[in-house]
Amino acid sequence: MFLGIDIGTSAVKAIVVDEAQRVIASATVALSISRPRDLWSEQNPADWWIAIEGTITALRNDAGPAWSAIRAIGLSGQMHGAVLIDQNGMPLRPAILWNDGRSFKEAKDLNGKLPSIGTIAGVPAMASFIAPKILWLRAHEPDVLARATQILLPKDYARYLMTGSFATDMADGSGSLLLDSGKRAWSPEIAKACGIPLSLLPAALEGSAVSGQLKGAVASAWGLTPGTIVATGAGDAAAGAVGLGAISEGDAFISMGTASQYFVARDHYRPAPQHLIHTFCHALPNRWFQMAAILNGASALAWAAELLGHKDIGRLLEMTEKAFAGPSPVMFLPYLAGERTPHNNPHARGVLFGLTPSTTPEQVTQAVLEGVAFSLADCQAYVEETGPLPQAIAVNGGGAKSRFWMRIVASALNRTVVIFEGGEGGPAFGAARLARLAATGEDPITVCTKPAIAAAIEPEAGLAAAYGERLTKFRSLYRALVPEF
Repeated sequence: MFLGIDIGTSAVKAIVVDEAQRVIASATVALSISRPRDLWSEQNPADWWIAIEGTITALRNDAGPAWSAIRAIGLSGQMHGAVLIDQNGMPLRPAILWNDGRSFKEAKDLNGKLPSIGTIAGVPAMASFIAPKILWLRAHEPDVLARATQILLPKDYARYLMTGSFATDMADGSGSLLLDSGKRAWSPEIAKACGIPLSLLPAALEGSAVSGQLKGAVASAWGLTPGTIVATGAGDAAAGAVGLGAISEGDAFISMGTASQYFVARDHYRPAPQHLIHTFCHALPNRWFQMAAILNGASALAWAAELLGHKDIGRLLEMTEKAFAGPSPVMFLPYLAGERTPHNNPHARGVLFGLTPSTTPEQVTQAVLEGVAFSLADCQAYVEETGPLPQAIAVNGGGAKSRFWMRIVASALNRTVVIFEGGEGGPAFGAARLARLAATGEDPITVCTKPAIAAAIEPEAGLAAAYGERLTKFRSLYRALVPEF
């Protein structure tokens, strides 16, 4: 048995997986985000631990005898978050999250100071990453930075509490923008540009490596064997890919969670910083991936449902599908939290365009679904310039549960959308696979297989053509509004 724990943005999810890769039990505990100022997005690291323990309690009750047979634990988590701890291992401030845009000026300055950063790290500096956040802390909270003894990512703070060890995986390391992604090692050049010693950074290990062992007190509290292996794991994008079997050249998928990613695995390091494509280390040795990172995914639909006063998102989608008659007359720019790929603009904002007195809630909802799909189409065009993409692309995450939304996405991308069985496991399932690899040393190809296909949604020729025209207007609307943002 293997345990996978994913510290997401909106929830902590944990699952127990058996040797046949069946999910025996799963549990989820919600998290909240604090936005104390414009562009800020934070969480209290203590809340992650409380949520982890909540999932453990639920799993112990549901897994039965399987719980005591757990051999290894794998970790996944939201990428790019900065957790600074002091000499006693206590967080010095709330974690600064991936969708925090406060360090936009520092990101611009870092790109000017170190023009090669995009080639070294795999993407130019953006406000989402830890490196610019360090510069922001130096300018605005120097006392916090001066007292820091380690800079950790969210899942790696949990690892420290579980094992007492400081480590991260290559994918999360890449996402900090402090790793030389080609060499798979911390970059002295980038660390120097940020004014920090490499000693502030945890050990960078492969995702399938053993990063530590469960401490006795934690093991006792959780009802597990002391010394249980804890694998390095991976940032959620790479862990999700491991869970879907996207580990070989050309394997591609779209993740539609709170944010979205358009992901393709690569067997060589091929940075494309000019396109704002993220070229990062994969969770497994000698593998990389390219990714368009989109800050606004299924969260845009949740926002629309709240705006329209619909607590039941499923019912809202049913109503919208019933009213569907082609592209919505309303257009939506989905940049509620700014955007990374392809704009690198933390100041971009969501826009509803084309409203009239006769505009309906269903038209607004459909516009939101289409806006996210157009954002994915924007990114697909850039990802495709770095190498070939398959005609069929898998989609997972909360957004993939709506076949209606997937119909829109398939036609906007003009590609077949594939829904896998068991896709709800997500990054936690990938973390459990990495735990298994750490415990057994098996060949990743034999473990990280692709799930069975549950559905394939083909693009509709007429709708794809109409969406092609709407995509041109979508891009034009953004360009027109950039000066206003």
